[in-house]
Formats: sequence, structure tokens, C-alpha cells
Amino acid sequence: MRDRHGDLDKALADIVAIRMQIARDTAFRGLGAATLAATGVLALVVAAGQAVLLDDPTGRPVAFFGLWITAAVTACALIGFEAVRRSRRVHSGLADAMVFSAIEGFLPAGGAGLCLGLVFARFAPDQLWMLPGLWQVLVGLGLFASARILPRSVALAGAWYLLAGFAALALASETRHLSPWLMGLPFAVGQGLVAVIIHFQSGRLDGDADADL
Repeated sequence: MRDRHGDLDKALADIVAIRMQIARDTAFRGLGAATLAATGVLALVVAAGQAVLLDDPTGRPVAFFGLWITAAVTACALIGFEAVRRSRRVHSGLADAMVFSAIEGFLPAGGAGLCLGLVFARFAPDQLWMLPGLWQVLVGLGLFASARILPRSVALAGAWYLLAGFAALALASETRHLSPWLMGLPFAVGQGLVAVIIHFQSGRLDGDADADL
């Protein structure tokens, strides 16, 4: 009896492992172009609002970063909801594994960004001006890491985030001030670029599917 239970557990574990491997090797089609574009618009709205209402972002880092963290959480929630909904329709039985695989690629970059924020706030508050640029670099690295399951051209968006992050660090180093636009514009352009890539990739895949029929 124990041998049977052991064989069953091993078989189930093998099935889970196979499903996860298939998910890692399958193109993820759970992202929606419209939702990605909306997060770019959200970045512009937050940047414009801070530029008008926040007269001294450097002197009020809690308000500055609080709004951006709220915007990031909102964007992640929108993308996540859309990813789950679309994955269940497109990937069927592999939906959960596909969503987990997609999240897995961004986890290191997201965790590093969170830790950087906590470390800077606690031990180097006078260096908080570096965070916008560093966060953009981490998003770029996250996109490169996720290119294995996303369209390969998403690497262009990853390159944009890397260049924008380095540029933001260079520009902010002159004044060491927080700027809403150095945060908002790179994310707006980057999310818009990802949205365009996903839109054309989805159209190509749909066209290939119709041709196969």
C-alpha cells in the first residue's frame, strides 16, 4: 500500500513538473495591450498631478513615493487581473502555471526594487533621488528576464527602461532632486512600447491561427 501511495505521489509530482516546464517554454498570451497602455497613461496622470500639486517633491518624499507606489500597485493589479482572465481563456488548463511563470520572471526585479526603497528610506534618505532611475533599470531587467515567454521584441522595451533609468540617474545627479517627469515619462513611454509590441504580436498569432484553420 505504501508503495502505491509513493508511486502516486511521484506521478503527481512529475505531472506538476511537466506542466511547469511546458508553461516556461510556452509563449505567454495573457497580457492585454489596452491594459498596458492604460498603465502608461496612469503614469502620465500621476506625473502631471505631482508637477502641479506637489511644489517640493524632494522635501516631501513620503507623498512623492507614496503616490508612485499606489500607482504601481494599481497598475500591477490591473495587469494581473487581465492576465488571469485572458490566460484562462487562451491557455485553458495551463492558465495557472502560465501566470505563475510570468510572475516568476519579474519577482527578482520587484523584490530588489522593494528592498532598495526600504534600505534607502532607512539608511540613506538623502539618496532617494536615485530610486526612480534604479527602479527603471530593474523593470528593464525584469523584461529581459521575461523575454523567454513574452515576444522577443519586448527586449526593445527592456532596453528603453535601462537607457531611461541611466539617463534619469545622470540627470538627477546634477540637482539631486526628485522629479515627477523623470519618473512618469520613462514609464509612460515604456508601457506604451510594451503595449504596441503585445498588440502586434497578438495580431500575428491570431492571424497564424486563422491561417491554420
